[in-house]
Amino acid sequence: MSDETTPFESIRRTNPAGNEFWSSRDFAKILGYADYRNFQAVIESARTACFNSGQRVEDHFVEVTEMVEIGSGAQRPLKTVMMSRYACYLVIQNADPSKEIVAQGQTYFAVQTRRQELSDEELEARRRITIRAELRNHNSQLADAAKGAGVIEPRDYAIFQNHGYMGLYGGLGAQDIHHRKGLKKGEQILDHMGSTELAANLFRATQAEEKLRREKITGKEKANQAHREVGAKVRQTIKELGGTMPEHLPAAESIKKLEAKQKKALKSSAKKPPRVG
Repeated sequence: MSDETTPFESIRRTNPAGNEFWSSRDFAKILGYADYRNFQAVIESARTACFNSGQRVEDHFVEVTEMVEIGSGAQRPLKTVMMSRYACYLVIQNADPSKEIVAQGQTYFAVQTRRQELSDEELEARRRITIRAELRNHNSQLADAAKGAGVIEPRDYAIFQNHGYMGLYGGLGAQDIHHRKGLKKGEQILDHMGSTELAANLFRATQAEEKLRREKITGKEKANQAHREVGAKVRQTIKELGGTMPEHLPAAESIKKLEAKQKKALKSSAKKPPRVG
């Protein structure tokens, strides 16, 4: 049975933003739960599993009130849970295993969830490579702006960069971040940042460069202070938006490995003969 013909695919819905979801009441019917109250216990077990996996429960289980027809055109409100694909995967793992449809659902959602994970991993890798390349470019421009402000010697520039990190990372310098991320000697912290953390540092770099040039800042101390202030502003913005502080984000696989994989894939693709006809 293909994905398109499974009963789970037939009840899949899509919101105006294009995001897919499943109704818990539709799901209960497909799984053969005559009494929805029995299915609610399955949902609660899935919620617990979601929480224990470190995911935000509210991102995957959304309670709504739907108007349902009860005959003669009359309607009544019923509590329903709109579930993500991952939520469905957890629900199916906690449903009655003696039901044949449950076994079918476990296979379907396990395969689909893994496909989504692989897709997300590929997208994250592309984002990291792109932002890291931009950051290399902007760090070069930032170095030029810092030089114009009087930050000439390599040691002074390292101190200047450290001030930017301290502003963004709540007082942590480059070595502190390196240690906190559990990186080995010689590993660069920028090469082990995920796309979210890289984007925060890109914003810090671009805005610090702009500030140095716009305000015509001169002197090492003033340049250091300006960089720290910019880092702190970026940190405050993350806080106001409810984001995760950068020092709490996990270290990622070395971006150099991802870039090597990308180059290998491009070479392999280039060697393939063109299709004829």
